[in-house]
Amino acid sequence: MSDETQKIALVTGASRGIGAAIARRLASDGFAVVVNYAGSEDAAHAVVAQIRTDGGRAIAAQADVSDPAQVAQLFDRAEATFGVPDVLVNSAGIMQLGPLAESEDEMFDSMIATNLKGTFNTLRAAARRMPNGGRIVNLSTSVVGAKLPTYSIYAATKAAVEVMGDILSKELRGRKITVNSVAPGPTATSLFLDGKTDAQIESLSKANPLERLGQPEDIANTVAFLVGPDGGWINGQTLRANGGMV
Repeated sequence: MSDETQKIALVTGASRGIGAAIARRLASDGFAVVVNYAGSEDAAHAVVAQIRTDGGRAIAAQADVSDPAQVAQLFDRAEATFGVPDVLVNSAGIMQLGPLAESEDEMFDSMIATNLKGTFNTLRAAARRMPNGGRIVNLSTSVVGAKLPTYSIYAATKAAVEVMGDILSKELRGRKITVNSVAPGPTATSLFLDGKTDAQIESLSKANPLERLGQPEDIANTVAFLVGPDGGWINGQTLRANGGMV
């Protein structure tokens, strides 16, 4: 694919886990990829190095998505290097768990800032700058459907992201830009595994009828469908990629 026709994907939170798998998959599908990270610089550069070793084009770009000024700079960096992104994948997110009655203000504020405000910031920038025919995918969570205890604040931020994206899909009428969400179930990443006992992990891995945890590549495959040539008729939807858990 020549540089003049190559499409550009901006993936937030792409240094590790699901975001890194999405970045690698989109690079293998022919996109030039902007690998955004907040603090994991070495991990982000490792993702870029792997993409380049495999023959793809990628850069690492630091930005805290909760800061609108940094998001504007992130889009500027992408445009200066490759061009205006044709694809935005919002994978940046944090997850802190606890019963609502025991949750501190700091937990609430930090997840609102990254998961909700961060997605708002990138959606706004994309809505203003993305060329016609683009694709936007937000990462949600299947806990929006499962409603598991201790996930209340995290799931609430993701439910808000789903609705915000659905409404944006209608506001972009006439521009042929699709906006969808992918809602993973339990997936074998550090975000999910950290802080859980072996028994908890075993129980959650059996929560779906396929009886395994999702892998980051399972989610990357779903995103690749939505932003690829076969996903253009899906718009304003949430795909729950969870093996049938809910």
